[in-house]
Amino acid sequence: MTYTHGHHESVLRSHRWRTVENSAAYVALRFVRGARVLDVGCGPGTITVDIANRVAPGRVVGIDASADVVDQARRDASGVDNAEFSTGDVYALDFPDSSFDVVHAHQVLQHLPDPVGALREMRRVCRPDGVVAARDSDYAAFTWYPEEPTLDAWLALYRNIARTNGGEPDAGRFLLAWAHAGGFSEVAPTASAWCFATPDDRAWWGDLWADRMTTSAIAEQAERDNFATRAELEELAAAWRRWAAHPDGWFAVLHGEIVCRP
Repeated sequence: MTYTHGHHESVLRSHRWRTVENSAAYVALRFVRGARVLDVGCGPGTITVDIANRVAPGRVVGIDASADVVDQARRDASGVDNAEFSTGDVYALDFPDSSFDVVHAHQVLQHLPDPVGALREMRRVCRPDGVVAARDSDYAAFTWYPEEPTLDAWLALYRNIARTNGGEPDAGRFLLAWAHAGGFSEVAPTASAWCFATPDDRAWWGDLWADRMTTSAIAEQAERDNFATRAELEELAAAWRRWAAHPDGWFAVLHGEIVCRP
């Protein structure tokens, strides 16, 4: 697996913003006191810690493929006694069958070459009366105003790189099909969106994407593999900042969601 975004500060900036309320509301009712939860692809752990606060004295385990990010999550979660973090492989989870009440993954399946296999492994470690929950964005469904042709080029570039890395950037629309292929007995599909339209939200969203297009793993790969020149990446960053500065700027990010019974 290649994580297209990498772990540059501009990527972690958005990951640290994520909470149950803005990123896992569709499954929040499952985070009950005493529950045991596995958070797959936990990143810096802000959702993990939020879950831990909701399920205490239950326990939450956050796993991620990046040892550096896991170390950061541990540092940031110091004092949260019911959350633990470790490196892990979603295709070979280091837990016995039926270990967790909730197995959760936010923005993970879109980066995997075998999302169905990952869901099957998540299903294995979920208790028979528990749920597997996943939420992924759908890049082709992103929409914004005002029209900015250079952002069209940004979207095409990102989707091309993500697919070159073996992922599916439009994963949100496939979650239901992947869950059916994974053999779940029941699947409840939903959708929700992030919307960035206030001046502060536009500045935050626009700046982090502008920075990603010049300094993150996406930029490095784009230049290395001849997807874009440095000048083209700089223009993509400028387009993001033009959009963010527009008083009528509006951007919506659509997500697919599934809550599955084993």
